[in-house]
Amino acid sequence: MNLKTSQHISAVLLASALCFHATDSFGSGFAVYTQDASALGQGNAMIAHTDGPAAIFFNPALLNKLEGTQVEVGTTLIFPSRKFKSDLSGKEYETEYSVFYPSTFYLSHRFDDKVSAGLGIFSPFGLGTDWGEDWEGRYITTRSEMSTFNFNPAISYQIMSNLSVAAGVDFILMDATLENKVNLFSGDGRGLGYNLGAVYDINEDTTLGASYRSEVNVDIAGDATFIPAAFYTKAETDITLPQQVHAGISYKGFEDLIIEAGVRWEGWSSYDELKLDFEQSIPIIGITTMTYEKDWRDTWTGNIGAQYQLNDSVSLRAGYLYGGNPVPDKTFEPSIPDSNTHIFTIGTGLKSHRMKIDLAYAYQMLESREKNNTIGATTANGRYDSRIHLVGISLTYLF
Repeated sequence: MNLKTSQHISAVLLASALCFHATDSFGSGFAVYTQDASALGQGNAMIAHTDGPAAIFFNPALLNKLEGTQVEVGTTLIFPSRKFKSDLSGKEYETEYSVFYPSTFYLSHRFDDKVSAGLGIFSPFGLGTDWGEDWEGRYITTRSEMSTFNFNPAISYQIMSNLSVAAGVDFILMDATLENKVNLFSGDGRGLGYNLGAVYDINEDTTLGASYRSEVNVDIAGDATFIPAAFYTKAETDITLPQQVHAGISYKGFEDLIIEAGVRWEGWSSYDELKLDFEQSIPIIGITTMTYEKDWRDTWTGNIGAQYQLNDSVSLRAGYLYGGNPVPDKTFEPSIPDSNTHIFTIGTGLKSHRMKIDLAYAYQMLESREKNNTIGATTANGRYDSRIHLVGISLTYLF
């Protein structure tokens, strides 16, 4: 392979890799919805009712329904498994064993009958994929990690006895490391957005809830290395994180039982292309910008969850979620082998005095998906299957 060809292929493959690979969990694309163990156990159907300060993420208008000052910390252990069967060779490959643990912190405080506020720190997008160095698609992707941290203060105001509204700010930090067989990109960035919420009690048993998170544009600056050509340069790109709309209706008219059903819309059409700008012109081929079509589409998700209060100390939970995926066939790739997903969840809550521990387990099954396109200079066409196990724990204390 001559130098010119090596540099050109390296540039193509780097740009192809920069799509922020993720092990999706509960979200389409690379969104992450493992933000609270109680919600996890109920299939994330927590837009119209709450039992803790994680309401900051799901619907901050629910903060008015919480007592006193509450602090919650938690994490979710995520065990992804992705498999690929090649159309070319018939060989089967599997991602390297890995465990991810996006963690959360929430603080809520009720000032009076009208005003409550809180702060949430969580990871709304990210995780990673590691296919190893020897699989068929190594020139598309080998290992990648992407993490985000959202610092989200919010305030809720009770307009009427049965209506509360809320608003907050999303300050997002992002860090990404993306690798394939011939190049490496590492960079970070930040972005600013906002979120809104509303809760309306139709009657003493039925509540409507809705929340919204705005698009967030993140400018990412970092370093690009083209290994075969021994060429290094600064590089920049940007990504628009999608707007998200949640709505739910809860019913607690049954004795000791709360049921909620909801929908979620995510505006992934904001990810229409990937543009990579190099500080220096790549030698011989003389380019400083590369643009690749993504053409993602908006998605819908539906979920239902239930919580049964067994006694004063123990609650039992279960849920189900079905979600569509945003990646069209023409740009589908192993970096984000997303597909329509089914998620089954169970959980429990244990309460003692001012302390509450929530535990949950979820099994996420993504439908098999066939890849039949060309990404950059290679294909890795075949069948992709993904399964994810999730174990969540949250600890809440009421002051």
